[in-house]
This record gives sequence, C-alpha cells and structure tokens, in this order.
Amino acid sequence: MKVLDLQKVTDEVARLCIEANYFIGKDVLEKLKEAEAKETSKLGKVILGQIIENDNIAANESVPMCQDTGLAVIFLEIGTEVKIEGDIYEAINAGVRKGYIDGYLRKSVVKHPLDRVNTKDNTPAVIHTKLVPGSDKVKIIVAPKGGGSENMSTVKMLKPADGVEGVKKLVIETVKNAGGNPCPPIIVGVGIGGNLEKSAQLAKEALLRNVNDESSDPIVAALEKELLELVNNTNVGPQGLGGMTTALAVKIETYPCHFATLPVAINLNCHAARHKEVTL
Repeated sequence: MKVLDLQKVTDEVARLCIEANYFIGKDVLEKLKEAEAKETSKLGKVILGQIIENDNIAANESVPMCQDTGLAVIFLEIGTEVKIEGDIYEAINAGVRKGYIDGYLRKSVVKHPLDRVNTKDNTPAVIHTKLVPGSDKVKIIVAPKGGGSENMSTVKMLKPADGVEGVKKLVIETVKNAGGNPCPPIIVGVGIGGNLEKSAQLAKEALLRNVNDESSDPIVAALEKELLELVNNTNVGPQGLGGMTTALAVKIETYPCHFATLPVAINLNCHAARHKEVTL
C-alpha cells in the first residue's frame, strides 16, 4: 500500500492555486477565440477581444486573470490502496495558504459568515472527497470560485410534473436575472437529481468538464445543446452588454432522485473558468 506524501500534497495544491488563477484553460481560450470570430455585436466582439488579451497578459506576466481569485474549492479522489498518515485536509489547507500568499492572490475568505473577519490566507477551502476502490492514486482538482458568479447561482426543488420544460425555464430565468453580474460569457453548470445538496454539488462538478466535450447520456447531450442555444438567444451577451455570446457551454450532471422530487441547481461560472488538477 502506497503511503501518501502529505508535503507533496501541500506543494501541489499551492502550485495549482497559483496556476488556476494565472493560466486560462486551452479549451476555454480556444472557445473564446471562436466566439469572438462569430460574434455579431460590435461591442461584444470588442469585449471578447479584451478578455482574450487579458488572459494572454495574465499567462505571459504570471499575474491573476481577475482580481477576485476565488474561494478554493477542492475535489479530492483518494484510492482505497493509499495509506494516509496524518491529516490530508490540513495538508490541503496548508497548500491553499501557501499558494495564496506566495502567488500574491487576493485573500477573500472570512472566518464567520456573520462577523466577516478575514482569515488573511484564504483558508479554509471547501473540500469534496470521493473514495476510489482499488486505486493507489490521489487526484486533486483545485477550482477557485469567484463570488460574483457564485452569487448568481440557484438551487430549486421543482415538482416532478415540471419536467424538462421546468428545468429549461429555470436555467433561462437564472441567466437572464444574472445579466452581467457573473461576467459573461459564462459556463453554466446544471445539477439535476439527488437531493438539495447533491444537485448543487453536481452543478459545481459540471463546471470541471472540458467545454468541448459531450455527455455520454443522449438525453443530457441533447438538453445541453438546446440550452446553450436558448441561453445565447437571451441577448445578455459579453459582460451583459448584448450579443450572441452569453455562454461558452452548458454542462449538465444528473443523479437518481426520490420520485416525489426534482432538485435542480444552476452554478454559473465566469469566463475565467478556473480549475487545474494533478494525480499523485
């Protein structure tokens, strides 16, 4: 059984925190360039060009893409053949602390939601853990999530009778109500099923997918395609100033649910779409 090096975990989390904030994903950058070429709004085209220029400056000069460098959200997959001696959660938070200090990233976390005193090192992270049977690997995904887009998210318990039309209506209403607040073009993560908290986690996980991939579920794949078209027909546009590029992608994850419920969560992500990963 492999013993996990917790110092390695700390060092890698620190690196991922910095890289996620400095370097846009290649899939997202290419999608932004495609959107700029197709955009019919003159102002929208200019905005998309500025976003691309901003992302290139961030990468070339090793500075954050945005001043909001997010709350650190960690997706942790631990193989059952891995032995952990010590506290892996503390190792992760030590990595977040190091990354945000060494990378000169904004510290945005307050220790209590009501007294609002800053922790000054962006900890603690929000950590989601999954065990992987038979594996001797540990996979870590760091996904810093900005407050502006997070604030525009929705969780709602629909009635089963609302069906797919109810889901579509909720997604479009959420995007329209958000307007320019989540810094479009956005990526829309949708979680359908499970229960209240599971649907929200599904929506967050959906944002980790490559913007160009297609769901293996034909029902979901068709709905993703339809929703992307509907979202881009809202004319919210880049930065909420009009145009045909409101979203770069709509990604949906599903889970079985109680027959009396239809939980739906919508988690919006700004155009930065920050996430980086490593396997140890």
